[in-house]
Amino acid sequence: MSPDPEADLERLRMIAMALPHAAEKVSHGQPAFFIEKGKIFAWFWHDHHHDGRTAIMVKTSGIEEQEMLIEMDPDLYYRPAYIGPYGWVAIRTDQPHSDWDHIADRIALSWDYVAPPKLKGKG
Repeated sequence: MSPDPEADLERLRMIAMALPHAAEKVSHGQPAFFIEKGKIFAWFWHDHHHDGRTAIMVKTSGIEEQEMLIEMDPDLYYRPAYIGPYGWVAIRTDQPHSDWDHIADRIALSWDYVAPPKLKGKG
């Protein structure tokens, strides 16, 4: 678990809220970031169901990408409960040297996966 989950949440908040039309709400007891009137693109979980981890959940392009990320770095990524079967992956922020640039890139990709085309300039 992160020794300072509030600092991790604040970093996530700064990254997520800088994305177009982002908003924050509590969903299922956890801070969630979503596109206004749309879908969630990031969740913050700290000791979720007493699992001893602090992580950010992000959307992937699908199960294949999720599995590839977990296989590539199982200490960083894991398949989160409940939402894992839908292509979400957890990125641990409680590691000694969390790479927040990488985390920010994954959050931006997640936003892109759920954003409607009109917000991405395609509609």
